[in-house]
Amino acid sequence: MSSPTLAAAPIIAMSDVSKVYHTGRVQVQALYPTHLSVDAGELVAIVGPSGSGKSTLMNLIGCLDQASGGSYALEGRSVASLPADELADVRNRKIGFVFQNFNLLPYATAAENVELPMVFAGESAMKRKKRSAELLEQVGLAHRSEHRPTEMSGGEMQRVAIARALANQPSILLADEPTGNLDTASGEEILSLFKNLHRDGHTILMVTHNPEIAERTDRTIVLRDGQIIEDARR
Repeated sequence: MSSPTLAAAPIIAMSDVSKVYHTGRVQVQALYPTHLSVDAGELVAIVGPSGSGKSTLMNLIGCLDQASGGSYALEGRSVASLPADELADVRNRKIGFVFQNFNLLPYATAAENVELPMVFAGESAMKRKKRSAELLEQVGLAHRSEHRPTEMSGGEMQRVAIARALANQPSILLADEPTGNLDTASGEEILSLFKNLHRDGHTILMVTHNPEIAERTDRTIVLRDGQIIEDARR
């Protein structure tokens, strides 16, 4: 008789994770003790009104901030135990970030922007150029590789940002309002690109105010007043 197959550990495992900010004598509870588990390959929307804790949760998942309490394991490894240099390496290699405002270097070409995470990872120039070309081809911008962000539309800049986020083959893509600064048509193109990446096996968490976008994901997590009030899978 064959032994039972063990379920894979979640890629994100948070237990009682909380966040408190201190401003002088004022204490603000941005996130109450929260439990969150995300499996590899999920496409998750995180929604909620302004001040609900969405950005705080994303910053904790992305290791951009440290929790005030609780435990967080990324790919089975405790984040709290990592020294600063390893934490920086996690942010560069394990997590790809896509921001509402693109955060591209304005005077660097599309290819140079995509190469940047690989520069920090110590990859050779040859490997960087090859990988950058492949990723710009993947997002439909091979013909714009030598153009700068100032010469691009919002949709094109977001495509470059997505290519950059994929540069080091991260385990997770975190997207913060990735269609927030785009017109409807460009937003649809970016959402379709994320759906294609998801079909290719990428784990994607997306903060959005748009309920129509949330409805097109596998799972919607709703936050309000620093707490998860709904976690619905489709």
